[in-house]
Amino acid sequence: MRPSQALSLLTLLMLLASSTASVLQDTCKRFGGADTYDICIEFFKANRDSATADKRGLAIIATGIASATAMDTRKRITTLKAGEKDQMIQQVIAYCDNMYSGAVGLFDKAAKGISSGNLGDAVTSLSSALDIPQYCDDEFLKAGVKSPFDAENFEFGVQCAITLDVTKLLTL
Repeated sequence: MRPSQALSLLTLLMLLASSTASVLQDTCKRFGGADTYDICIEFFKANRDSATADKRGLAIIATGIASATAMDTRKRITTLKAGEKDQMIQQVIAYCDNMYSGAVGLFDKAAKGISSGNLGDAVTSLSSALDIPQYCDDEFLKAGVKSPFDAENFEFGVQCAITLDVTKLLTL
């Protein structure tokens, strides 16, 4: 390869890399201020493919990241449930487990909707997933105890919001 060809190829690769990297940056900038931008960028760092993904790819990647968080939360739920002696609290933990189990299915449905272009179904599924942390927290509140999943519910809620917002951008 001649030096001029190598330089042209290098220039093309740099242009492609900068234009695809800006899809992620442009998407995250649409969510508001610097804090929100940083949270969005950090969220997508969980999947290295996000750096080169288009908007549809980012939405699919986001569903995968949030789904993995739901599965991780279910693991913690299982651990707490095994050690809980209070029957009422066990029931609340089981309720949360059921909700997070359902979240995985909602993300699968959303990813299929995004892939097929059926964005209405995807948005509906993601909107349902967004409510799960609040439902879980509400059940603990009704039982008169603080949720042991505050951190997980917060993280999952943020991830659901990002996933939903990225998916909604596809409808614009």
